[in-house]
Amino acid sequence: MSADVRKDEDVPVRMEDGVTLRLNLFRPADTQSSLPVLLSAHPYGKDAVPKLKRGRWSISPQFRIMNQSAPLRISNQTSWEAPDPVWWAQQGYAVINLDTRGGGHSEGRGNLLSDQEADDIADVIAWAAAQPWSNGRVGMLGVSYLALSQYKVAALRPPDLQAICPWEGFTDAYRDFFTPGGVVENGFATVWLFLTKRVARLRTDLAAERRKHPLRDAWWDALTPDLSKMTVPILECTSFSDDNLHSVGSMRAFQNVGSRERHAYTHRGPKWATFYGQEARQHQLTFFDRHLREADVAEVPRLRLEIRDRRDGVVEVRNEQEWPLARTDWRQLYLGDGGTLSAAHATGSGSVTFDLRRDAAAFGYSFEEDTELSGPMTLRLQVSTTGAADPRLFVGVEKWSRGAPVAFEGSYGYGRDRVAQGRLRLALRELDPLLSAPHQPEHTFRTLQPVVDDDEMEVLIPLSSSATLFRAGDGLRLLVAGRYLQPRNPLFGHFPTSYQRTGSGKARITWSPGRPSALEVPVIPR
Repeated sequence: MSADVRKDEDVPVRMEDGVTLRLNLFRPADTQSSLPVLLSAHPYGKDAVPKLKRGRWSISPQFRIMNQSAPLRISNQTSWEAPDPVWWAQQGYAVINLDTRGGGHSEGRGNLLSDQEADDIADVIAWAAAQPWSNGRVGMLGVSYLALSQYKVAALRPPDLQAICPWEGFTDAYRDFFTPGGVVENGFATVWLFLTKRVARLRTDLAAERRKHPLRDAWWDALTPDLSKMTVPILECTSFSDDNLHSVGSMRAFQNVGSRERHAYTHRGPKWATFYGQEARQHQLTFFDRHLREADVAEVPRLRLEIRDRRDGVVEVRNEQEWPLARTDWRQLYLGDGGTLSAAHATGSGSVTFDLRRDAAAFGYSFEEDTELSGPMTLRLQVSTTGAADPRLFVGVEKWSRGAPVAFEGSYGYGRDRVAQGRLRLALRELDPLLSAPHQPEHTFRTLQPVVDDDEMEVLIPLSSSATLFRAGDGLRLLVAGRYLQPRNPLFGHFPTSYQRTGSGKARITWSPGRPSALEVPVIPR
């Protein structure tokens, strides 16, 4: 470790119920007072850091598994999903890496995503603010679970918590991760629950509980933070490259938090190369300097929007004020005969039928001029099924150029992702009028509605947000299937992502002038 950084290991902090949590504390070696504080909290073990083995550093296996477009540059004190404490201490911050209850060296048994966890973190915030080396102003920073652990404690409004930076963190465990679109995720969710149970002592078995609660109910509600109660300044990273986990929920946080000072950092790059990269880290530093040091620095942009035309192709980065963009020209691309998408209404009736297990319905559109699509998309379908028990639909939007699909960064380091995607269990098609917003439908997921053979239903399927430039001559391809559209093979597929799929049966999509099927796309005037 660098000589200019001091590390105190396993510092004990006693909770109100007598349980002792432990943390590692990093500080600049030459400064012992008035330090702003950055806190990260998680169950994975604060001491799970790179190790020197046979003369080489071995980093966390997750970093090695997820493909990155650039080498990671982190210190040997950096634990999984946490900010690099050496770098931040060198910027003049005190950095706390906390083992949550039941994790690492902390006592007790924890509950993931719980009110108890939030109360514990609030106690640690108060403790940190009162220390002689602290300036009394505490912030939180971290990725994924280290982002999730920020929401509930921020909703408690502890007075010493002055700013948070959840970097890619979902906000609704049911909608965003475990059962998006009402479809059970049985790939990464299964892996994560198994591994977390191995490294932390937990009171609640989330894997068992999710099986007991297939519909959205009070149990899921209790896991969900009340975003409206969060008033602390927030910098939310909401990437477009994590559709299967964090993208939708992190953008929901930016849109719905009660904070007057809220900012978003969007990107479609690799998760770790971006988080630890120079530009993003400087963005974080400026934000925290303003709110934890009270330094006279410029405010970070309200929304940093990054537009790409392919996986490694950033064509523009600009500042915006809201999401979706107020100037969006919402256009309908109507499904029609011959697998076409058209800006003009269908003048006649038509249909397409496909096998839910093996096939997909495909529709294409060609752009006559350079067109930016930035925002969420929604697919409206007139659809019926035959011989399908509990059918599910999976939707993908692709970019095509010169006769080939264009790849984008996706979840878990997958480098051949589509522009956007969505999914829906048809029995859970009921819309939620309270949560739905213009151009952003939400479903209740609380009531099963019948799916009767050959009975036509109108369904709305929300697709993930993106920011993509289509060049003149490029194509947009819409796919609708009864299975997840990416292969799971660990060698070339989207491993470990997997969703519960429909068995045998057929689906029929129809369109007519009075009942169109259409894809709504967010065109940004250029």
